[in-house]
Amino acid sequence: MKHINFLAFAMPAFFLFLFLEYKLAQRKKRPEVFNYESSVSNISIGIAERLINLFISASFYQLYYLIYDNYRLFDIPANIFVWFALILATDFVWYWYHRLGHEVNFFWAAHIVHHHSEEFNFTAAARITTFQAIIRTGFWCILPFVGFHPTMVITMLIVHGAYSFFTHTQLIDRIKWLEYVFVTPSVHGVHHASDEKYLDKNYGDMFTFWDRLFGTFQEEEEKPKYGLTHPLKSYSFLWQHFHYYFEIYELWKRSKGFNARWKAVFGSPAHMDQDIRPTLEKRFLQDKTNPHQRLRFRNYLYIQLGICTLFLTVFTYYFEYLNDFDKAFVLAFILITLVNCGALLEQRKWIYYLEYARLFMITTYFLYEENLTAFFFVPLAIMIFAEQLFSLSKRYQNVVLQLETSE
Repeated sequence: MKHINFLAFAMPAFFLFLFLEYKLAQRKKRPEVFNYESSVSNISIGIAERLINLFISASFYQLYYLIYDNYRLFDIPANIFVWFALILATDFVWYWYHRLGHEVNFFWAAHIVHHHSEEFNFTAAARITTFQAIIRTGFWCILPFVGFHPTMVITMLIVHGAYSFFTHTQLIDRIKWLEYVFVTPSVHGVHHASDEKYLDKNYGDMFTFWDRLFGTFQEEEEKPKYGLTHPLKSYSFLWQHFHYYFEIYELWKRSKGFNARWKAVFGSPAHMDQDIRPTLEKRFLQDKTNPHQRLRFRNYLYIQLGICTLFLTVFTYYFEYLNDFDKAFVLAFILITLVNCGALLEQRKWIYYLEYARLFMITTYFLYEENLTAFFFVPLAIMIFAEQLFSLSKRYQNVVLQLETSE
């Protein structure tokens, strides 16, 4: 192949660095750095974002070129000084995107997913949703509008994203003198903290001087407590993505008058009614089970995440050469598997039927490829017969949903 899609190697590289971080945590005897359920949840969300972005990232780039070709204010040349200016401009735009992501409900709904995790390691860096990618793309459009060439912008965003990945770890000791200029893991760890003194601080992604300039810088003093001030009571893949949109809608329904409803959508998250989330969690049964219990058959989850990663890597590499049906199949298969992983973490018994849906989808796909779709009912009949004959649902639940004490 003449064209190599280097993005295909992003997931394997992620797992390589994650493995190294895990081994370093073991060597330093810091098992608290990793939590099984949270790590699985983080990785699942990262896989989904990489997958969905394959379908829409080209639109982002086309938008940059559209703005640059038709609406740019200046013709900015490419030289070393311009590259330096671009990295500063990129981080400046990020600062305000990030700050508004914490100060405006609608933006916070997309960004809150990144802050769910109560652990702070490389898996937390993966907690990016496509909603967040779309919103920040709107902010990035400022750069080609000013006159930076889209190729430069895209290159800088890749560098920017790579840098921020390595700031999500607890295993690098503080380098205080470096914090005067650069965001370090300690500086960004403060941003992920739920301690009152650390709230809404350190929005910069690469440089700390924006925070110092606008009064939002806070150095690490006491060890941070990571996560939300009101932790989410669910590992559900779908609930983690959409719960805050439900909260906004619930607040909007409760509000009277235009101004109140406007604030429900574009007001501050600090003014969100704190009884809304517990009410919705009770309504949708998104409560965690006993925190001192966890799945015994955890390898099943690892296998599913491994399959998703393999599929995503190969899918990314050959994306340009696949037809729409193949793309739809891979998209559906991976998303169903990720929903399945979240349901497994919550020990939901209905996932057994999701397993059947996945098997039926796979068999239908291969029958379609072989022009045998008229026989789609055959695997369906076999699954129904096997269920009635062997009571597979009970066997599945007894094996896969076995619990053990975690403490």
